[in-house]
Amino acid sequence: MSELGNPQPARRLTADTALPGDLPLDLLHSLFESLPRADQRRTGVDYVLGLLHTPGRKSARNIATLLGGRGGDQSLHHFINQSTWDWRPVRRALAAHLLSRVSVAAWVVRRTLIQKVGEHSVGVHRTFVPAVGRVLNAQQAVGVWAACREGSGPVDWELRLPRGWLDDDLRRRRASIPDSAVPETYAEQVARQCHAVVEASGLHDRPVVLDAREMNLGTVFRRLVRAGIPVLARVDGSVPLVIADPALTGHRSAPRMTAREAVRAAKGTGSPARWRDPGAPGGVRAGQLASVVVRPADGVGEWSGELSTLTLMGLIERGRQEAEQLWLTDIRTAHPASLLGLCALLERVEYDYAATAKSVGIEDYAGRSFCGWHRHMTLASVAHAVSLPSTAVTVPPGRVSPEDQRAVTACHT
Repeated sequence: MSELGNPQPARRLTADTALPGDLPLDLLHSLFESLPRADQRRTGVDYVLGLLHTPGRKSARNIATLLGGRGGDQSLHHFINQSTWDWRPVRRALAAHLLSRVSVAAWVVRRTLIQKVGEHSVGVHRTFVPAVGRVLNAQQAVGVWAACREGSGPVDWELRLPRGWLDDDLRRRRASIPDSAVPETYAEQVARQCHAVVEASGLHDRPVVLDAREMNLGTVFRRLVRAGIPVLARVDGSVPLVIADPALTGHRSAPRMTAREAVRAAKGTGSPARWRDPGAPGGVRAGQLASVVVRPADGVGEWSGELSTLTLMGLIERGRQEAEQLWLTDIRTAHPASLLGLCALLERVEYDYAATAKSVGIEDYAGRSFCGWHRHMTLASVAHAVSLPSTAVTVPPGRVSPEDQRAVTACHT
């Protein structure tokens, strides 16, 4: 360790440095084919190799030290923040690569909080975070991940820009925030972003899986379902619903009840359930699963009248009665037990974010540029993708594993 407590690089990178899993360097070169100049393509490869191999924080200076003269920190800083290359074609190439390696079962939305010091990093602001119960100084981002049981990787990122940034002309100019960045609710941004990812991939039969407890459910369901994209959303227990299940005739006269009350009314239909969680002991968790057919309560938000019936699922993990999960979906033709594997993909992404994405510097961008943030997030996503274990490749491209096939097929019927 150095006097500052930072680990010294174990070795400097060379031109034949191996990628994780012995992937060839020409894979990285192919992902950067859209960059217009040869020096940009070389720097892109170097930056990703630096993200993969630099110990500790993945700053431009630390990466440059590891590169050993192949790119100074000023050169790398310019490549990320001032260069003119477009990150969007790189993301499209990354998505195509992931779709060829990962048997995508769902598109998972992950809200990402990146803590920062100071007020100059693009989009940073002070916000109350319910999960930690206090105000944090942070950037907020939304990632859309291609996910299956064996692995996941991000294919798109967007910043949540508060009005304090969008309405301040000086801030916008300094951070080069484009005119296309306009105020949106969290739900509006998620629906638009997911729609764009699904359209680009062509996989319309894969559901969007998300935690919707902090967003307007009506906006998400209305916009995605209208676009023909199935939705599987974790919801808050206070969501007002009406029971429409023929098996629960005694409760169908109630004008409305909360999601938590509706699941408890259906408790007698529950059955044992098991689902995979790579972060759990043994990789498996168990509990009780109940489901009930519902519809949105009349006059509640913008979604009442938009949807006929939905399936509400309640999941209680063994030994954790207080941590009940409630899920709402428009997928009506699949048994809830087969949908449970798709619900568990939220945990798959959480695991991969902590185990891989953070280790390749997804949170380490220190610049102030909107474009720089997007370029860094794109290259860190590339580093994440090439770090995926070979076990994520389970079936040919465009298909899903047999255990998820019933649920995905149901999304399309």
